[in-house]
Amino acid sequence: MIKMQGLTKTFGEGKTKVTALDGLSLDASNGRVTGLIGPNGAGKTTAFRIVYGLLSADSGHASVDGIDVGSERMEAQRALGVLPDVRGLYPRLTAREHIRYFGELHGADGSALEDDIDDLIKRLGMEDFADRRAKGFSRGQELKVALGRALVHRPKNLILDEPTNGLDVMSSRSVRDLIKEMRDDGHCILISSHIMSEVAVLCDDLVIIANGHAIAAGTPDELRQQTGADDIEEVFVRAVIKEQGAAI
Repeated sequence: MIKMQGLTKTFGEGKTKVTALDGLSLDASNGRVTGLIGPNGAGKTTAFRIVYGLLSADSGHASVDGIDVGSERMEAQRALGVLPDVRGLYPRLTAREHIRYFGELHGADGSALEDDIDDLIKRLGMEDFADRRAKGFSRGQELKVALGRALVHRPKNLILDEPTNGLDVMSSRSVRDLIKEMRDDGHCILISSHIMSEVAVLCDDLVIIANGHAIAAGTPDELRQQTGADDIEEVFVRAVIKEQGAAI
């Protein structure tokens, strides 16, 4: 389970001060896919970076399976798999070497690790480039490697920032199927996506944020009822417009 409680985060000072998060709270439960969606600059990536320990919150708390990220960062990271917004591949390593390296960082080794690597390469459709160096990879190939790194240690909790961005139709479907399979196995999955059709298909729960805080939350059906909208894109638009009006 991933929890955020009253997260606040600002950048800069004086006239350049920007409030990225303003008391954001959410619970992402085991066995469910929770979508964190919002307009650009709403604070989604900042919230994710706090949960996986890249940033520290000014106030509030984040936890993974009850482990406080602020005070026990390494323990929380062991329970978490992350697909960040920046993929950051090592150009001289092959796809297979990337996944193996991250597996070893999490304490995996031997034949069990190699079996998991082979399984991920097959699931993610990486057979054609698994043993090529990453320099020159397409955007979609980079994403698949980053997904493999996030999943290799079999984490119970996942943060996936735009998990199908740059993938073709068949690869996107494979990733969505993998996410659903992991959800059905009891994993906690927290995703962000700008593809509303994907959000509608994947997410059991949604949290819509704007101006650094949650402006709507519930299941897709609950949000449709609350807003009177027929589809998730219209739910999103109505919630954001209402927030913008309230902020004026």
